[in-house]
Amino acid sequence: MDNNQEKETHRAVNPGDVIADEKQSVEEKKQQLAVDSPDITGDHIQVPTYFAVEEPDGEEKALHHVKDAEEISDVIRQSRVDENGERTWW
Repeated sequence: MDNNQEKETHRAVNPGDVIADEKQSVEEKKQQLAVDSPDITGDHIQVPTYFAVEEPDGEEKALHHVKDAEEISDVIRQSRVDENGERTWW
């Protein structure tokens, strides 16, 4: 991405939302932060750009917090179901 195109992209979106053009490993993706700053209360907030999840076959996958938001929600819903398929709330 040339410098002018990068500036245009970053003007339109949060820099943490931008997906790299080059292929990255799951480990590299897990290190990225979409937000890394204090909030209005003074607490320091860190939000990962990618959420790592384990597939049923045991493979680890990185889901982008914006692009894959629906799949992230599905993973959360699945984690709240017990072995009988009943929702569990804690």
